[in-house]
Amino acid sequence: MFENLSDRLERSFKILKGQGKITEINVAETLKEVRRALLDADVNYKTAREFTETVKQKALGQDVLNAVKPEQMMVKIVHDELATLMGGTAVDINIKGSPAIILMAGLQGSGKTTFSGKLAHMLKSKRGKNPLLVAADVYRPAAIEQLKVLGEQIGVPVYAEEENKNPVKIAQNAIQHARQHGKDLVIIDTAGRLAIDEQMMDEISSIKKAVNPQEILFVVDAMTGQDAVNTAKEFNQRLDFNGVVLTKLDGDTRGGAALSIRSVVNKPIKFVGMGEKPDAIDVFHPERMADRILGMGDIVSLVEKAQEQYDEEEARRLQKKIAKNQFDFNDFIAQIQQIKKMGNLKDLASMIPGVGKQIKDLDIDDDAFKGIEAIIRSMTPAERSNPEILNGSRRARIARGSGTNVQEVNKLIKQFDETRKMMRTMTTGGGKQVMRNMRRR
Repeated sequence: MFENLSDRLERSFKILKGQGKITEINVAETLKEVRRALLDADVNYKTAREFTETVKQKALGQDVLNAVKPEQMMVKIVHDELATLMGGTAVDINIKGSPAIILMAGLQGSGKTTFSGKLAHMLKSKRGKNPLLVAADVYRPAAIEQLKVLGEQIGVPVYAEEENKNPVKIAQNAIQHARQHGKDLVIIDTAGRLAIDEQMMDEISSIKKAVNPQEILFVVDAMTGQDAVNTAKEFNQRLDFNGVVLTKLDGDTRGGAALSIRSVVNKPIKFVGMGEKPDAIDVFHPERMADRILGMGDIVSLVEKAQEQYDEEEARRLQKKIAKNQFDFNDFIAQIQQIKKMGNLKDLASMIPGVGKQIKDLDIDDDAFKGIEAIIRSMTPAERSNPEILNGSRRARIARGSGTNVQEVNKLIKQFDETRKMMRTMTTGGGKQVMRNMRRR
């Protein structure tokens, strides 16, 4: 995500490296490269031009402190303007109403149906809502079945009328059904087309008029660049939607849609979707996205993801075991499961400042822990609870059972021992005081 843009921007800032001060000449050279980087990322031409002009005016108006290098000052200005370009601050979704009604719109293939399921899952698990998904796509083959499968995965009911080909009536009936069954949120998945057409626009406009939704979200494939922005303009003219959802942001996207869409349609990006899993959805934070584009990581989002899986009672139990040197392979594999729940490993690592660029060419998949898990699961309950009994013959048996070799088993046990020692150090003596100080903050 944004890797090429990040590299190009970094190179453009190097023009100012070693310069004693910001001048009109070196700013012009830098911003020429910045503008090229934005255009290569498929950012709208007018947006790129206005962006660099704003940065130029702010850069030339800055009194650079002796402690701050011109290159650092330019990075700060570009960062702030990127955040402003994408909306400045996160904008929440409106889910007030009895029930609250959310209407999903977009072209076919943009990911509307998948995102509808993700949104229902998020609002159910994090906001305590009781949602109903509505299958109002009566044209696409298997659209209703897809939504039903998603609903079953996340434990959310799906309202469908397979024989009814009138999406307006389906939506109205679904809302009545929601009221009768105590549902406080209705998410309507509408039909898309391969391209914008009048029939499609008339249909979704009719649904809007009939159900009067509190929120209309335009779902767009981030990989389509400027085409996504042009489509958003057309939809906004007819629907006056409330916000944008960028899907497939984990794909080979250049970033043009994310950087242009807010300024072109003057509507906030509210969510981003990355991956197919039900929890692969994030609230869009412009400042954090600017951090990631400029290679600064996104430590706040990483901490938030960790907190979602954090159980205070379990943490206290674990801390006591570590202090007594009783941390075992059962605890170890439990921690691996917690990490896996946080999302794609490469995405998580890229949130750590300075790491994203280092790992961009590495293939880190969700099976990275597969070998470790196989080894641990090949141990007996007694061996997991008492790693000290893992002698040579036991290790050989574990290697055979896990499809690995003794060297890999030995390596894991050594790493486990080192981890256990480090963790015990952090919960005793000076390490304990450090942890107390961190908690106070």
